[in-house]
Amino acid sequence: MVSMEPPSIKRRLIEALSGSRGVFLSGQSLADMLGCSRTAVWKHIDDLRKEGFQIEAVRKKGYKIIKTPDQISENEILFGLGTERIGRNIVFYETVDSTQRLAHEMAHNGATEGTIVIADEQTGGRGRMSRQWHSPRQQGIWMSMILRPNLPPQKAPQFTLIAAVAAVQAIEEVAGLNPEIKWPNDILIQGKKMTGILTELQADPDHIHFLIIGMGMNVNQHQEDFPPEVKDAATSLSIEKGEPISRVLLIRSYLEHFEKYYDIYMEKGFGPLKLLWESYAVSIGKNIIARTLSGEIAGRAIGITEDGVLRIQDKYGQIHEVYSADIEIKP
Repeated sequence: MVSMEPPSIKRRLIEALSGSRGVFLSGQSLADMLGCSRTAVWKHIDDLRKEGFQIEAVRKKGYKIIKTPDQISENEILFGLGTERIGRNIVFYETVDSTQRLAHEMAHNGATEGTIVIADEQTGGRGRMSRQWHSPRQQGIWMSMILRPNLPPQKAPQFTLIAAVAAVQAIEEVAGLNPEIKWPNDILIQGKKMTGILTELQADPDHIHFLIIGMGMNVNQHQEDFPPEVKDAATSLSIEKGEPISRVLLIRSYLEHFEKYYDIYMEKGFGPLKLLWESYAVSIGKNIIARTLSGEIAGRAIGITEDGVLRIQDKYGQIHEVYSADIEIKP
C-alpha cells in the first residue's frame, strides 16, 4: 500500500482553525504549528477566503473561521471532519463520468485506505447491474470510498450493510428524517428511493486487495429534476424535509459514522451491527418477492445472516438464503 502524502499547509491550517473551536489563533502560533512563515499563513488565509470561507482577523488576536462555504470542496469537507482515516484524503472533481471508475484506477495505483473520490456531477453514474444513476450538478452526493480490509472476499457484502447504516444515521442526524433500508443497498423515505450503495472489489480467493463503496444520495433535487422513468419512484431529502439540506454536513456525518462501524466490525465482527441494520430494514417481517438470476422466491423476510445474506421463509416453511436479488415488498 502506498502511503498518503503529507497533508498540505492549507489542509493543516483548516484542521488547526477547526480544532480551535472558535478561539482566535495568532499568525505566529499558526506559523509555528505549520512550519512556515507568517506571510505564508496570510497567503493561505487569503486563498481560503477566495474559496468562500469567512475568516475573521483581529490585530493581536489572530484568526478564526466564522462561516464555511455552502459548497462541496476538499477543504470544506475536511473542516470539522472528526475521523482518523476515512476521508482524510479527498479527491474532488466538478464533473466526472463515474467516481466509481476513478476510485478503481486510484486503488490500482496504491491509493491509501479511506481515500474518497467525490464529484459535484456525474455524467455516467451507475448502480447495481450497471443501471444508470442520475447524478445532476450540485444536487446530490456522488462519492466512492477506497477500503483495504484484511479480510476474505466472502466478507465484502457486509460492507454494503455497514455503509447503509452509516448513511441512514447521517440522514437522521443532519436532516431529521426517518429513512429505512431496503436490502441489500437501497435507502428509502416514505417508500421512495433516495440513496443507492454499490460495493465492488478486487480480491484473490482468500484476500481482499481493495473494496470500492460507491454512494449516490439524492439531496436537493425537486421532483421535476428526476427523469420521467424514475420520477414516481425517487425522492430527495429536500423534497421530504421541505427545505435544502447541507451536502457537506451529510458527507462528514456519513464518514464519521462509517469509520465508527468499520472499526467495530473489524474488532468484533458483524454481530454487534446485525441488529442495528435490521432495526432500519423495511423488508424484515414483510412478505416479499426476491427476483434472482435463477428465478423468483416469494415469502416472508425473516432477517439476515451473520454474512448479510437475506433469509426468506416461503409458504411451505422452507428457508431460502438469498445472496443477490431485486426485492419487491408485497402490500
